[in-house]
Amino acid sequence: MDIALIAAVAMVASALTLYSGFGLGTILLPAFALFLPAPLAVAATGVVHLLNNVFKGTLLKDRTDWATVLKFGLPAVPAAIAGAWVLALLSETSQLFAWSLSGRSFGPTGAGLTIGLLLILFATLELQRWFNELQAPPRLLPLGGLLSGFFGGLTGQQGALRSMFLLKTGLPPDRFIATGVMIAILVDLSRLVTYAASFAGTGIDSQGRETLLVAVGTVSAFAGAYGATRYLDKITIGVVRYSVAMLMLVIGLAMSAGLIG
Repeated sequence: MDIALIAAVAMVASALTLYSGFGLGTILLPAFALFLPAPLAVAATGVVHLLNNVFKGTLLKDRTDWATVLKFGLPAVPAAIAGAWVLALLSETSQLFAWSLSGRSFGPTGAGLTIGLLLILFATLELQRWFNELQAPPRLLPLGGLLSGFFGGLTGQQGALRSMFLLKTGLPPDRFIATGVMIAILVDLSRLVTYAASFAGTGIDSQGRETLLVAVGTVSAFAGAYGATRYLDKITIGVVRYSVAMLMLVIGLAMSAGLIG
């Protein structure tokens, strides 16, 4: 069940990434969170996200606006490391509170509660039209890098903030997409190195089943990106955006309550 769900979600999410304003990680994190502890779900999503972006980056590197990558990406790197470090600290917390239902006890860890609440926040913002129409002036690109990098390191959610700050740069669509991909690669590399160093030997480092889920998610994401150019109709994006936000909201509530993660 877990393999089938991760494969399906990764394929659809990667396909939608080509056309939508939200990213692969936004959709894939809730799916991983159903089967993995919250910190490992963020890390697993990051691996798939990175490899998928590297795949796209090899095709788009000649269209990248490198000046924007530097203005946005350089501040994003230390911020991503800081966010990943905070996640590592939260992963070491025990259950914060407990409650019972039908004779079973539930309760979130610090990581689960933090990520859950942030998922609720991002889902709520995703449902607001004014949030999707926000565009920050180009002079705030370094600030955008700090915010996008930090939340990318902490929760994996970086695409919406990145788009908000890049939309006013005036880049044509192909260069906008290519530049966003390169920035995402910088953030993913920074946070994954920090995850690997922080989670090693903590009891939540990757085991065989988790590695298999990441591999399945990666291959499925490649397939989705490849197939999207031929079969996906852009008209479905509005419905999908709403559905994804609702999924994030439900998963966020479940993580905050300690039902999963």
